[in-house]
Amino acid sequence: MSVTLPLPLTLSVQDKNILRTAAYGAVSLLSAADAAGSPHKIAIHGSLALASATGPVGHVLAEKSKIGNLNGKSVAALADQVLPALTAAMGLLKKQAPGEADNFRATIDVALEAASRARKGEPTPAMTAMTRKITEALDAA
Repeated sequence: MSVTLPLPLTLSVQDKNILRTAAYGAVSLLSAADAAGSPHKIAIHGSLALASATGPVGHVLAEKSKIGNLNGKSVAALADQVLPALTAAMGLLKKQAPGEADNFRATIDVALEAASRARKGEPTPAMTAMTRKITEALDAA
């Protein structure tokens, strides 16, 4: 029995930055949406979930490089960076490796769920709305 391995995913430095900005930015947005609650716990749990990613996406997310544009002065400024990055990341991966697009989407979904469960009680309405916006950005590609 032979096993066919997928073609390697070739990503530029800019492509990798888009993926990291999208993934860690999604967690940052969800954390910012619960600023009065447990934003640090949300960020930690979401980031730990991202660290569990596998495959080429997991390798990109595990790289120890600075993510430059996640310091918005407001949630709106952060969203202006992250939501387009989510759409761009999905478009890039769908074009180069559809299986990795599915992996990236699943990774973001797990991170958002882990982040949401980090707070006591149900997610706030703002967190629910932010999750919907993140999902819409992923689906826009």
